[in-house]
Amino acid sequence: MNTFASLGLSPALQRAAEALGFEAPTPIQTAAIGPALAGQDLQASAETGSGKTVAYAFPLMQQIDAAVRPALRRTRSLVLVPTRELAVQVGETLRQLSPFLSEPVKVSVLYGGVSINPQLMALRGGAEVVVATPGRLLDVVEHNGLKLSDVGLLVLDEADRLLDAGFSDEVQQVLSLLPAKRQTLLFSATFPDSVQQWADACLRSPVRIQVEATALDQARIEERAIRVDDARRTPLLRHLIEEGQWSRVLVFVATRYACDHVADKLHRAGVAAAAFHGDASQGARMRTLSDFKAGALKVLVATDLGARGIDILRLPVVVNYDLPRSAVDYVHRIGRTGRAGESGLAVSFVGEAAEAHFRLIEKRQGYRLTRETVPGFEPKAGAAIGLPDSGAEDGQDGLGASASATDAPRGLDPNGGIKGRRPSKKDKLRAAAAEAASAQASGRRR
Repeated sequence: MNTFASLGLSPALQRAAEALGFEAPTPIQTAAIGPALAGQDLQASAETGSGKTVAYAFPLMQQIDAAVRPALRRTRSLVLVPTRELAVQVGETLRQLSPFLSEPVKVSVLYGGVSINPQLMALRGGAEVVVATPGRLLDVVEHNGLKLSDVGLLVLDEADRLLDAGFSDEVQQVLSLLPAKRQTLLFSATFPDSVQQWADACLRSPVRIQVEATALDQARIEERAIRVDDARRTPLLRHLIEEGQWSRVLVFVATRYACDHVADKLHRAGVAAAAFHGDASQGARMRTLSDFKAGALKVLVATDLGARGIDILRLPVVVNYDLPRSAVDYVHRIGRTGRAGESGLAVSFVGEAAEAHFRLIEKRQGYRLTRETVPGFEPKAGAAIGLPDSGAEDGQDGLGASASATDAPRGLDPNGGIKGRRPSKKDKLRAAAAEAASAQASGRRR
């Protein structure tokens, strides 16, 4: 059996692994730690919950511990992540390793949604390791709070999310500030074609690692697909929670509006539930997540923000109230349960409008799930898609939430897709500006 010692970790980090309860390296750690310690570029793919953070955290800290460290700390390692929650968790992991080294390593965590001033203050005197979301990192650099000219190791965690359309421009700006000669490590559960093209162009003779889920790993997550009319999903969810005596449930919906709406309906029905999405302040999100982890909340209703970057030990159940946009997001969602050797349950609600979309997800996954029905919640033949059933228990709440119905009732995707069409804040601002300009022009014409 592999041990952390056999992978080349220093005695200090071997002690850290033992003290933190890491009995033996996982397959991704076994494959990645050696090449990372040797200074090679990596492209590493493994399922969610496989231990990817530790796979780069140990080599990163060992390299810093072995280097000459001047009194004024220079940023030697940079970890980019897509979400605030993942930034906090990675920072905690690195700080847990720091006391075991010859000298403590200063780790700074930077993310948006909170005031920048405390983060700038924390960077006084420098920081050897910075964990950051791309946008806030660029803000800090613009405020002269950080220089990246000494970064020798770059890690992109959740690389597929970082390099998608929402983050790619900011990531490219960050890369332009880094030395051309550096070690780069990419870690992700999936590598779509667009990300693979970026990796091929930017990595130098990388070691490519792909750790497939074993039959045992796959068996740890039981997957169920339940047919139910859209308007009956909330009472069905309550029924399943009560019948299964689920202690904690992470429920995924498509939009922020649906997130608040479903959480409110559950709360009013006596279920300890709360919403978790990007419109909440960072402080509120951290408190909500802490309450859920501690068991004070039974149900956390989340947008896909919750699929990335949160690690909840012993989370027994994940529910896809709305189906994810893609098979990749499905993997990340259900990967929140069944972690670290634990078993888990992933339930997907499949309405008539979502059937075709779920079949596409199944095709990408390479298997088909039996469609179940729950007595008392059988779909009604010819039920109106996305409209409340007048005889349903919660028909009045308008939860026709096959993605867009919870957000914009007229926006259903005829193919069963779930992309919401609710205007964003930027859309609203642009519309307001256009309306004001139109009114001004109309006034001039008069």
